[in-house]
Amino acid sequence: MSDARPSDLDRTRARRADVDADLGFGGRVTQQARGRFLNRDGSFNVVREGLSFLQSLSLYHALLTISWTRYFLASAGAYFATNFLFGSLYFLCGPGALHGTEGESVAERFADAFFFSVQTLATIGYGRVSPVGLAANLIVTVEALVGLLGFALVTGLLFARFSRPNAKVLFSDRAIVAPYHGGTALMFRIANARRNQLIEVNATVSLGWWEGAEGKEVRRFHELALERRKVVFFPLHWVVVHPIDVKSPLHGVSEERFRASDPELLILLTAVDETFSQTVHARSSYKQEEVVWGARFDDMFVAREDRRIAIDMRRLDRIVKVDLPAADGGAGRPEGG
Repeated sequence: MSDARPSDLDRTRARRADVDADLGFGGRVTQQARGRFLNRDGSFNVVREGLSFLQSLSLYHALLTISWTRYFLASAGAYFATNFLFGSLYFLCGPGALHGTEGESVAERFADAFFFSVQTLATIGYGRVSPVGLAANLIVTVEALVGLLGFALVTGLLFARFSRPNAKVLFSDRAIVAPYHGGTALMFRIANARRNQLIEVNATVSLGWWEGAEGKEVRRFHELALERRKVVFFPLHWVVVHPIDVKSPLHGVSEERFRASDPELLILLTAVDETFSQTVHARSSYKQEEVVWGARFDDMFVAREDRRIAIDMRRLDRIVKVDLPAADGGAGRPEGG
């Protein structure tokens, strides 16, 4: 038999539960940090310090994940910068380095050198202008190699961006505590913003907040039980529901107690993109100011004359205030629970 007292066993089990519920932030961080762990856009609210620029640089990852506007601006910037560099080198080789140019002033000569670089880099070669001398031909040799490698890299990145599956799941602006089957439930609503089909959509929702334990405040994480953890098809919208029953960590918790505990709902969605047959992910979170008590989601369904099922995506965030059951306005959860 174990020599541990019941209180020691309880503490061991509590520590074990905290370890199992840890989402990867680490025990020390969760007990000290007071800010948000997960931003609404799914990015982690984490800053890595102490790394040099080169150590933290991940150019390939950055070019894959930046917006399309930034990608094209970066590509165009690199293209013009490369031509400016090689155009300057041709210009520095002197007036006789390029045969067939007609510019006389400094600006005209530089323009001729720049546009010759454009033709060389893109392997256009109109034939009117040609390099003269060893220096100019060596620059042409290097630029031709840079052009081949550069265009191959940009084309590969462009294909990788198009072929990389990612989910664009819209989360409702606010989560709600709403009447549910005679009691209450915590809910939020999601919808697929793209025309592609997501199947086997799984939801994991965790609640992190400060609790009283052994006379002090500690942050603990609870994975919330959901009415439905998975949907096979996701053609419309899905209201993710956590029933607040006797097994819920929110059972008996008043709105004031909830807000005072600095809660954060952390959400992870995984699904299979039917087009690519690959797993995609979506993340988001809600803080206490983004949870509305006493509300329900407005209907998103739209009646059509052709009898097709339709939803109005503009209503995703629309809620209606309602009264919660009187029994749910209790004194709140006891300290330590």
